[in-house]
Amino acid sequence: MHTLPLVPRSEIEQRIHRLQSYLQEHQIDGVLLAQNVDLYYFTGTMQNALCYIPSAGEPVLYVKKSVVRAEFEAHVEVQPLGRMRELGAVLSERYGSIHKIGLELDVLPYATAHFYQKLFSEAEMVDVSFALRHIRSVKSAYELSQIKKAAQILDDTLTKVSSWLRVGMTELELVARIEYEFRLQGNINLWRMRGFNSELALGMVASGGTASTPTYFDGPAGGLGVSTASPQGASFREIKANEPILIDVSMIVEGYMVDQTRIAVIGELSAPILEAYEVARAILRKVEEQGNPGVAWQDLYATSLEMAKEAGLSDYFMGYGADQAKFLGHGVGIELDELPILAKGFSQLLEEGMVIAIEPKFTFPEQGVIGIENTYVVTANGLESLSVTPEEIMKIEL
Repeated sequence: MHTLPLVPRSEIEQRIHRLQSYLQEHQIDGVLLAQNVDLYYFTGTMQNALCYIPSAGEPVLYVKKSVVRAEFEAHVEVQPLGRMRELGAVLSERYGSIHKIGLELDVLPYATAHFYQKLFSEAEMVDVSFALRHIRSVKSAYELSQIKKAAQILDDTLTKVSSWLRVGMTELELVARIEYEFRLQGNINLWRMRGFNSELALGMVASGGTASTPTYFDGPAGGLGVSTASPQGASFREIKANEPILIDVSMIVEGYMVDQTRIAVIGELSAPILEAYEVARAILRKVEEQGNPGVAWQDLYATSLEMAKEAGLSDYFMGYGADQAKFLGHGVGIELDELPILAKGFSQLLEEGMVIAIEPKFTFPEQGVIGIENTYVVTANGLESLSVTPEEIMKIEL
């Protein structure tokens, strides 16, 4: 059987240990994992399965399909799932009475959660979603190595953009070239997001006024898209001279993402647009100085709001009008919308190892979106950029 690189066993063991410490602290008997990403993170395999991690002792991955593949990819014990209705009794027999069980209630469908409640009718169900996401927010050296590889591939691809861009090519043509290069480098083409009804393919690549088209996606840029069935991102619109070309894309290596935005132009951008870009870079520089361990997530957002206000650009910061996004950055990892969230109301503190995509942008109706985004890791000395692409606007001669 063909094999792929496996997640190191030490990674899985450390992750389980951190989760079990949380369970013991909060007197939770165990966690039943069902979501694909959480299963992968805590076992090393992504199968049709459920994983029970007790507060003490060895976890078991109960697999419906494929047991065979799980047995050589997972770093936990693997058992066939058998009859779902008997799982509660199976776990009680192995681990003893379960009085409190943790579930991923942020993503479980109601019917599924209700079914699990019947399986564990004597147990209290508790939501451990935030705890799971918080554990995942702190990245190991292994995880950082994958993100760094993704950043290098992204940079290698963007160096080719200037040779592709021309007046009259469509946004879709540009996206297709980028996706093609990514795919050849092993991109899985699945940009996983945890948020309900959140969908994304590659990122936001759009030019001029179409980039500022509002949409349901919670971000500063929208994009017209190719259909009302997917109203975001690249469209059939032809790229024109002297307008900002937004290239907000994410590359994936071993499931881990780097998120980055750069701007290109064929010709020249107007002075107000260029001034806004420099404000965005200044915000990034200030947040880099401020982003030390122990700083509240919301404080970085507050800094960006104040700087946008001082520049007279508050009305355009992270969107326009009623469609303004209310954040500055978000965690990235094996999902694109991980913790931490740099937004008002998040008083949690930065920790070493957290990885954050920070994206100050300005949206000008009918003109376009201008800004920048880098992915950072929080270190003892502050934010260290994992993005390696130069920040200067890519200029293509007419």
